[in-house]
Amino acid sequence: METYLHNLQLQLERALPTLSKVALIIFGALAVARLVRAALGTALGVRLMPQQLVLLRSVVGYAVYGLAVVLVLEQLGFDPKVLLGAAGFLTVAIGFASQTSVSNLISGLFLIFERPFIIGDAVTIDGVTGEVMSIDLLSIKLRTFDNLYVRVPNEAVLKTKVTTLTRFPIRRVELQVGVAYRSNLEKVRAVLLQIANDHPQVLREPEPMFLVTGFGPSSVNLSFLVWVERDPLLKVRAELYTLIHRSFSEAGIEIPFPQMTLSAAPDSQPLPVKLA
Repeated sequence: METYLHNLQLQLERALPTLSKVALIIFGALAVARLVRAALGTALGVRLMPQQLVLLRSVVGYAVYGLAVVLVLEQLGFDPKVLLGAAGFLTVAIGFASQTSVSNLISGLFLIFERPFIIGDAVTIDGVTGEVMSIDLLSIKLRTFDNLYVRVPNEAVLKTKVTTLTRFPIRRVELQVGVAYRSNLEKVRAVLLQIANDHPQVLREPEPMFLVTGFGPSSVNLSFLVWVERDPLLKVRAELYTLIHRSFSEAGIEIPFPQMTLSAAPDSQPLPVKLA
């Protein structure tokens, strides 16, 4: 037992310099990766889009960590040439085994450099609407407006229709209105334009538009189009509908509701009723 402990002590003494170098390499790699990422953010944060900066930081971090792994294995006695050769075969094998991940990775690069949207944009992807939280190499992370977390693979993003809701600074609000057939459409038009003119957040240019879109079962269908700034869009839409309802009531303009009239033929006979 004493001999075993003595041999163990000798082995630890011999391995101590190597373990010290390994620990130094690991902590050094962590520090260098953090410093380089911070330096990239300071130097290129203004020139690059947020998603491009995230990609660059990730690539630099992986490169530093990969170099640290090679150095650590070299200190432990592994031949780097053999290691790199084995890594090449392993990369090919992983590539065949994970074609979906590779496809998502390539799709992520296309999305980052094409920039159909950026971090912070509100988008609709495959029927899901939310704010873009991150654009990573494999997927897009969204936060929906009811605070749900949604992950969308990059390949799916490239294959579907994407609508960026916050791409442009102004948006058009389309208000659907129905009025009774006996209504004076010129008066209706004047009331709607006055509402738009009085609202402080409705833009004067482009001008509001008044369109007759069709004849419904109980109303003349109208479309009133106004332009507003992007951020208060939902608030302005709700306010305009409230103002339209109040202004129509004050002006005596009727907003009809569907009605159904049932009539029986004079010679119709009542159906027999069978009592249980």
